[in-house]
Amino acid sequence: MPRQCDICHEARAIVRRPKTAQSICKECFFYVFETEVHNTIVDSKLFKPGDRVGIGASGGKDSTVLAYVMKALNDRYNYGLDLYLLSVDEGIAGYRDDSLETVKRNKEQYGLPLLIVSYEQLYGWSMDSIVAAVGRKNNCTFCGVFRRQALDRGALMLDLDHIVTGHNADDVAETILMNIFRGDISRLGRCTEIATSGEGYVVRSKPFKYAYEKEIVMYAYLRRLDYFSTECTYSPNAYRGYAREFLKKLERVRPSAILDIIHSGEAMHVAKDVQLPSLDRCQRCGYISSNAVCKACVLLEGLERGIPKLGISRTKQDVEAGPRENDLVHFEKLRQEALEMRRSRQKSESCQQSACACTENCS
Repeated sequence: MPRQCDICHEARAIVRRPKTAQSICKECFFYVFETEVHNTIVDSKLFKPGDRVGIGASGGKDSTVLAYVMKALNDRYNYGLDLYLLSVDEGIAGYRDDSLETVKRNKEQYGLPLLIVSYEQLYGWSMDSIVAAVGRKNNCTFCGVFRRQALDRGALMLDLDHIVTGHNADDVAETILMNIFRGDISRLGRCTEIATSGEGYVVRSKPFKYAYEKEIVMYAYLRRLDYFSTECTYSPNAYRGYAREFLKKLERVRPSAILDIIHSGEAMHVAKDVQLPSLDRCQRCGYISSNAVCKACVLLEGLERGIPKLGISRTKQDVEAGPRENDLVHFEKLRQEALEMRRSRQKSESCQQSACACTENCS
C-alpha cells in the first residue's frame, strides 16, 4: 500500500527528505522547502523593502532554484525587492558558454533583468587562457578570487544593495571543513555567517544556507526547472572535491552531519588574544585586502609578467605596492558611478511622483 504524506496525511508520499527523514507528497515538499527559505530570510533580516537584489546566476541547479524561489517569495510575501540576475562569464569553452544560454532562458522565464560580466572584459584574461598559462593544478585559485571580485564589480554596475548566492548547506559545511583542515581561522569565522559585508561594498548572503543539496536537486526536478547540470571542466582537481567526498561519506553514516558541522562552525569563537589580519584597501584597485596589494591584483600581475604562480607559491616574489598604468578599474570609481545612478534614479522617481500629485490635484 502506498505510504501517505507525513504532513497532510492525504496525498501519496513521493519524497523522503534527507534533512528530516520525513516521507511527504510533492505539494507539501514545495511548501516546506519554500517556507524554510522564507523563515531563513525573515529570521536573519536579510532584506528591507526597496532593496535592489542581484541573484548570482550560473545556470546550475542552485542558482536556478534560488532565482525561482526568490521571485516566488518576493511576490507571495511582498518583500518589495527589485530582483536582477547577475552572471559571470569565466571564459570556459564548452561549459560556461552553454550554461549562460540557460541563464538567458531563465531571464525570459522569470521576467528578470540580466547583466553578464566576463573575466575577459574585467581582467583581460579568460579561464581558458589562464589554465593554458598556469596548468590545472591551481586554476581554481584564480577563478575563485576573480569571480568574487567580478560579482562585486557587477553589483556596482547595477547599483545593487545586496547579492544572494546559491550556496547551500553542503557548500557551507565543505567550506568549514576546508578552513579547519587549512587552519584558516579568519575565514572560518566568516564562512559560517549567513550575510557578510560584501567586501565593504555590497551585502552578500546565502538564503540556502540550511538547505540540503539533495533537496535543491529534488525541487528543481519536481518543479521541472530549466537548469544546466554539467560540471566545470576544470573542477575535478579542486581541493573542495576532496572535502565534498569526505562530507558525503559522513552523511551516509549520519544524515544530520551537514547541519551538525554548520552549527559547530557557528559555535566556534576565536580567542581574544589571537591576532587576526586587519583589513584595508588595495592600493591598486581599491578592493578590500589584508595586504597592500589584493590577491586579484597579485595574480593578475603574475600572469602579465609571465610568472603565473606569483601569489600561489610560497616562494617570495616582489610585488610593488601602489598603482600601475594597466590596473583594474578602481572600486571607488565604480562606487561613485553607482551613487550617480542612484541619485539620477531617485530624482526621476521624485519627478514622476510630483507629476502624479500635480495631475491628481488639478483634476
